[in-house]
Amino acid sequence: MAEHPRHDATAPRDTDGKPDGTTPPPASRRGVLRHLPHILGLLLLVAAIVVVQREVRHLHWHDISQALAAIPAATLWAGAGFTLLSYLVLSFYDWLAVRQVGCPLSFRRTAFAAFCSYVLSHNLGFSAISGAAVRFRLYGNWGLRPFQVAQIIAFCSATYLLGAAVLIGSVLVLEPGTVPFIGQKLPIVLMRLVGVVMWGGVIAYVVMGRYVNEITVWRWRITVPSSAMAVMQTTVAALEVAVTAAIAYTFLPPAQGLDYGTFLAIYIASYTAGLVASVPGGLGVFDGTMMLALSAYLPATRIVTAILVFRLFYYIVPLFVAGIMFASHELFLRGDAALSRKVGARRPLRGPRTDRPSQVIRESEADFSVAVATGAVSLCGALLLALTLLDPEGWLNAGRLQPVFVMMGDYLLSLIGVVLIGLGIGLSQRVTLAWKATIALLSVACGLTLLRGSPLVVPGLLMLVCILVAPFRGSYYRHARILSEPLSFQTIVSIVLLIGSIVILMLAGPHDSVGGSWWEIMLFASRPGITQWTLGLAVMLGLTMIVRLVRPGRIHVLPWDATTQAQYCALDHALEGVGQGTPEPSGLIQGARREALLPFVRIGPYLVGLGDPAGAADDCTSAIWWLRDLAVQEGRRPVFWRVGTSLLPVYNELGLTSWPLTAEEDAASPYFLCAAAKDLARVRPLMRNAFPLTGQADC
Repeated sequence: MAEHPRHDATAPRDTDGKPDGTTPPPASRRGVLRHLPHILGLLLLVAAIVVVQREVRHLHWHDISQALAAIPAATLWAGAGFTLLSYLVLSFYDWLAVRQVGCPLSFRRTAFAAFCSYVLSHNLGFSAISGAAVRFRLYGNWGLRPFQVAQIIAFCSATYLLGAAVLIGSVLVLEPGTVPFIGQKLPIVLMRLVGVVMWGGVIAYVVMGRYVNEITVWRWRITVPSSAMAVMQTTVAALEVAVTAAIAYTFLPPAQGLDYGTFLAIYIASYTAGLVASVPGGLGVFDGTMMLALSAYLPATRIVTAILVFRLFYYIVPLFVAGIMFASHELFLRGDAALSRKVGARRPLRGPRTDRPSQVIRESEADFSVAVATGAVSLCGALLLALTLLDPEGWLNAGRLQPVFVMMGDYLLSLIGVVLIGLGIGLSQRVTLAWKATIALLSVACGLTLLRGSPLVVPGLLMLVCILVAPFRGSYYRHARILSEPLSFQTIVSIVLLIGSIVILMLAGPHDSVGGSWWEIMLFASRPGITQWTLGLAVMLGLTMIVRLVRPGRIHVLPWDATTQAQYCALDHALEGVGQGTPEPSGLIQGARREALLPFVRIGPYLVGLGDPAGAADDCTSAIWWLRDLAVQEGRRPVFWRVGTSLLPVYNELGLTSWPLTAEEDAASPYFLCAAAKDLARVRPLMRNAFPLTGQADC
């Protein structure tokens, strides 16, 4: 397996900020394409809410509580065993992948990478993004190049598709009538033909490995898996899907006509719908599809019970296990970094950074910690929404205020759950305001659940998530748009709509001693009407406005003048000759704590960072990410010129490939050019023209 980039003609030099011959697509079309997955996910989510409302409108919580309590201990142990087996089989996805790319790591490492990536992708949605981020972070720290990590991700995706194709094809060929929604509507011959075609695709993939050694995709040569490897891929993936479906099937009571093969078809259809929606954990979409398909076999009470326990075993518990594992790993790295910290007044250091690798790895851990926090906080929100179902009796510790809390407490907790889900989106975008609000709301929810008399596991989980999120303040470096920019018309409208939603929620809340969460009032009102739908729309509108208001604002750029140049040159590891041996910088990016500065220049379609950020090492990562954000806002692509070795893992987190500048630099102090792999052939000659050798200068 080798990579062969093509050499394009030298691009024209352009430092005035105008793209040189590159015409980006219209902004409106880019916006539509960017938001298309969100629109599709929202439509599926709304459809799922309608389905769930229709299926559970006659449910009583007492019946569901009895169904939960009636699950035998042997069934719970069987579900736990299938869960362990499922994640064990998942670990072989990565174990096979690293051998395919020629970098055989230990099973312990590949199992850790597979567990963390799949737990996060299961809980966060956007599987291709959330799981890929974890793999880039882990495998990059273990020495694999970005292209190799990309091959691992593609290999794992192909592995899942092979297993799904085998199982779906089997159902279509052997039992086409059991397929949900379409089994009784399409001709059996057509469905069996589709199943045979899917089998044929898998067989063709296996046979291709016997006659084709490698294929060329653009500038890369990719080794095709051998026939033996393809068979192992198919076997592992089919087994993993079958075992995961067995977890949920274990919690279902026996039902006439619902055998394992029928349920497998229902599970695959539901899981696929959740993947397409890309909402966290397929929440609502997976559940709605399962309820709609299983309603012909089981009462809604038993379906809801099985889904709840399945989510607990397969989604929630593994997420907290992954979070604890990561927190322990982080504490180890922080202790190691503390041993290397040096204190004392001195002259600014020059040359590339030579920090210990553990310090760099600790900085690049941010991506994984943000992903864990997003999933954990979203699941805490879902837990608060379902609290009245899981624990219907409450507020035993409220004392004299018990009547007030009985009426309003569950309502308030369910609204906090919605807000936490919205803040989870803000956390995924690394917004400081979302981090602060999350810490506050988790603390409030922990106190309220203690007053409610909930089992200690509930406030314990809320506090655990708060503890997991709190230490990573540095990971949330983006300022919310509402705080960082002048009030625009759109922002004012969002604030007004949020206030209006709060007023509606206050007026439409419970006004009797029964109380209840907002969704109980909406779904199970004794007198259905426009009020209950107004309540639901107010919640959705408020959630949308919260997401809009915690979006990251535009990046603040400092001008390059005599004052800022002096500030930059006074920092450690400032690049020498900036503004003299390089084009005049277009500005500087500050770190989150304003202790690091990174000059940059606009050249054609690229935003080029000049060297590593200068200043405090702990503030450098945020400056790098902010330059990437500025490039995205301007429709450009980020490039970093003359960077050292210590921060290369951070640049790899951005999906950039490092190219040594050994022809221009002393091998004892190596520098690198970091750019996207597809841009390297174009960027290298452009950099040679725009950046002559940097001599000694003011810095």
